[in-house]
Amino acid sequence: MSKSPSITLPMMREKLHCAVVCDALDGLGFTHQSPRVSLLPQTVDGLLVGRCKTTLWADMAHVDPSPYELELKAVDSCRPDDIVIAAAQGSTRSGVWGELLSTAARNRGCIGAIVDGAVRDTRQMRAMGFAVYARGRCIYDSQNRQRVIDIDVPVEIDGVRFSPGDLVFADGDGVVVVPQEVEAEAIQRAWDKVHAENITRDAIKAGMLAADAYAKYGVL
Repeated sequence: MSKSPSITLPMMREKLHCAVVCDALDGLGFTHQSPRVSLLPQTVDGLLVGRCKTTLWADMAHVDPSPYELELKAVDSCRPDDIVIAAAQGSTRSGVWGELLSTAARNRGCIGAIVDGAVRDTRQMRAMGFAVYARGRCIYDSQNRQRVIDIDVPVEIDGVRFSPGDLVFADGDGVVVVPQEVEAEAIQRAWDKVHAENITRDAIKAGMLAADAYAKYGVL
């Protein structure tokens, strides 16, 4: 497992953003690391950076004999800097994530949730400052409508794989996941690129033509 010990999560949160991380992954040949579906901020704006805590969801149309069993197990086993990934195949049958799960997850150090489906209790989660990204909202409770069928396994959103422990970024532009095997190099490339972009931007603001700035710095 390759990690980037010199560039910490707080440093990433301060300096990086999804687009530059996606560009870095493109340069490494990882060209499908961001779902094209709209996973938009539902509670707070800003950059979310952490590690994947994965849950796999399925729709159901019968009475659940063990309601909430695995989702509670998932939130109770969260660790600091985890981000819950709820792979619900885009279903809006119910709001699978809400205030109580956010409270329980945050108590364990979890910092946010990315839901390929719908959420509810957005006002309460906004008041908590808990970051949630989702396809949309649905007022219905998940009981007897959707349930977690597995946790801590690789899951997919729009064909993009999210594995437990992968580094994941989310902001207003979208979501991007960094496979652990290329994490160190991808983050270093993103770090270098964002600083080069700052130099290019300053040169253009000072009056340099965009084409000349690109020719000189090679960054756009």
